[in-house]
Amino acid sequence: MSNDLLPALRPERPPWNKGRIIGQKRPLLPKHVWSIRVRLEMAGNKRDLALFNLAVDSKLRGCDLVGLKVRDVFAAGRVKERASVTQSKTGKPVRFEITETTRQSLERWIADPEMIGIEYLWPSRLHHSPHLSTRQYARVLREWVMSIGLEPSAYGTHSMRRTKVAQIYKNTGNLRAVQLLLGHTKMDSTVRYLGVDLDDALTLSEGTDL
Repeated sequence: MSNDLLPALRPERPPWNKGRIIGQKRPLLPKHVWSIRVRLEMAGNKRDLALFNLAVDSKLRGCDLVGLKVRDVFAAGRVKERASVTQSKTGKPVRFEITETTRQSLERWIADPEMIGIEYLWPSRLHHSPHLSTRQYARVLREWVMSIGLEPSAYGTHSMRRTKVAQIYKNTGNLRAVQLLLGHTKMDSTVRYLGVDLDDALTLSEGTDL
């Protein structure tokens, strides 16, 4: 038989997701938040500490977080206690709180000489970009989770968005509050985002005695 009629042999390629954890990214647990925060404080990394704290507080998508401007969180010589931004995905505004810990880290970052005359809260160190990109943010996040021994493929930028609301839902079971905080237009989106299932609903029901 002629070799031209034989099927071509192609080298087997390993699956792209081999050894990776795929699917919805996990939220950080409170102990993870504190571990990362302490490491950033000890390292004196003002930008990353402020970025990490605001990512947890704001619950914003990565694209909205990196695009924040100084004026979005800072006015009249101090950091705001609450802020509002327009979501790039939905075009609708969402409000978020800025806790005392986050305000302090933001004040130190904004007062840094590196920030003099800068419009964006997270300026890029690359000349062609005015602010940190979502890809750069993802790389920074990877460094955070690896610094405390977590598997980086299990966490992503949405981990930061989910971290605080996961605890709010766990402590209160209030899906409507979580929906408002995430800026979702539909409750279905919030249910899917949190991964709420029948077992969660039954657990909440069992805790209610009439």
